[in-house]
Amino acid sequence: MTNRPARNVPGIAAVVVVLIAIAVIVVVNLPQLREPGPRPAFQMPVTCGETWVLGTYPGHDDYDIDFFPTSGSAWGRPVLAAFAGTVTEAGVNGTLGSRTPDNPKGPHGTGAGYWVKIDHGGHWETQYLHMLEPPSVKEGDRVEQGQQIGKIGSTGKSGAPHLHHEQRAAGRKMEAWFAGQPSGITLDDREYSVRRKSQNCPAPAG
Repeated sequence: MTNRPARNVPGIAAVVVVLIAIAVIVVVNLPQLREPGPRPAFQMPVTCGETWVLGTYPGHDDYDIDFFPTSGSAWGRPVLAAFAGTVTEAGVNGTLGSRTPDNPKGPHGTGAGYWVKIDHGGHWETQYLHMLEPPSVKEGDRVEQGQQIGKIGSTGKSGAPHLHHEQRAAGRKMEAWFAGQPSGITLDDREYSVRRKSQNCPAPAG
């Protein structure tokens, strides 16, 4: 009778586990390993011609921008697509809380609240957080620059009505640019703000 070598089943299982872990790491980090294409011609995600305060503060995270109007209430103002693209996420991130125009000091929620993420191609994407109500777009929708995708609110972890905006390239947060110019919001090492006028205007008729 020939003696067959015993199979090292635990050893094989360990190798399989390691290979699966490596595959997961590669898949999760693949977007960040790719080089992004040219920066899209992003515009401010708010109404054409309006001047807004763009701000940040310590702990906010580098390059994240909070938008506040220079006059009037922020509640319910339009949130516009900064550039054309495809909606990849739209709905609720975290918990909503209960801050509304009628109850602005109610308990805040967690995360982004009502939010939208748009893929603009070339590994560029934008995010729009803390909307007042469910977004007016859904996953898979094609949107055009300047199209309304929601309304400004204070859902999620938000202290006051505003729009939190991010621009990312290959998964990495980048300084946001609007109308071909850097926003001026970079590190979150201190509290500071700038004023910018939106040029997210309708395209001229044919």
